[in-house]
Amino acid sequence: MSSTSLTIFSPAGAVPKPASLKRAVKRLGKLGFDVSLDEAVLEKHQRFAGDDETRLAALHRVAAAAPSVALASRGGYGMTRLLDRIDWAQLAKSVEQGTRWVGLSDLTSLHLGLLAHGKAQSWAGPMACGDFGRSEKEGGVDDVTQDCFVEAMNGMLEAVGFRCEKGFDGLEARGTLWGGNLTVLNSLLGTKHLPKIKGGVLFLEDINEHPYRVERQLLQLAQAGILDAQKAIVLGDFSGWRKQPNDRGYDLKAAIAALRAHTKTPVLTGLPFGHVDTKVSLPVGATVELFVQGRDVLMGWQNDPKLQHHHAHVHAEGEACMGDHTH
Repeated sequence: MSSTSLTIFSPAGAVPKPASLKRAVKRLGKLGFDVSLDEAVLEKHQRFAGDDETRLAALHRVAAAAPSVALASRGGYGMTRLLDRIDWAQLAKSVEQGTRWVGLSDLTSLHLGLLAHGKAQSWAGPMACGDFGRSEKEGGVDDVTQDCFVEAMNGMLEAVGFRCEKGFDGLEARGTLWGGNLTVLNSLLGTKHLPKIKGGVLFLEDINEHPYRVERQLLQLAQAGILDAQKAIVLGDFSGWRKQPNDRGYDLKAAIAALRAHTKTPVLTGLPFGHVDTKVSLPVGATVELFVQGRDVLMGWQNDPKLQHHHAHVHAEGEACMGDHTH
């Protein structure tokens, strides 16, 4: 791999352990990236990576520099405070120049804002500290996460594969891939920062949310007409919650069953994405084709020729990241 410039920045929560950032820099360097740190990456103000002005300036500074990869140090909370003041045109220009903005969780609002304001593509994927900065004791870097990220950042990744539940054999869907963290996406409802996507493929994940809270938010999307307007809904990981005595058998499966009764759109599970060790990288804003054969799902896309070293149709010689992550 030729050296690819990668800048780590902090748009949301403060980095709790600088050691994780050091490990991330070292590992990403070994993968062939030319890594630099934004000057405010380790700033702290309350729970945030610096005050709002500091984090806003960091976003615009990274956009102006237009590195090949703009990788968030971590999520947490903080992007929502900045949305009304972000220079979306400047960020969209950086994408035109080849920058891939990467992250998940709180970064969902950045991905969706880029799509809403600039029709610009970004990447839902790993983050510096939580994925590349984990100590060996914490399990180190997940191989699939790492390989998928490297291929995506080199313009080589053209598909991801996973296994879903039975009952969707033969399903085909084509549309704009969009979504991310369910709670963050729902916080954008009714704002100018949520893209209006019809006929899309919506992917969702969340962490530490009891299934009834997940169901309530999914039903909000259904009642807002968003779910029926999509070709497919793909659910990633929704772990971290604890059973309660009054659940009496109610769980995530029950919540998903309730959702399916409220939308005509197919709801697939099993996408290896979210607050989990193994996660694929997903091109938010790209047109994807989704095929189900038995329980095997393949979701592919054609890369933008401006942002890649080669491109081929998903059924030709494109790379695919495969995961097995079923509920």
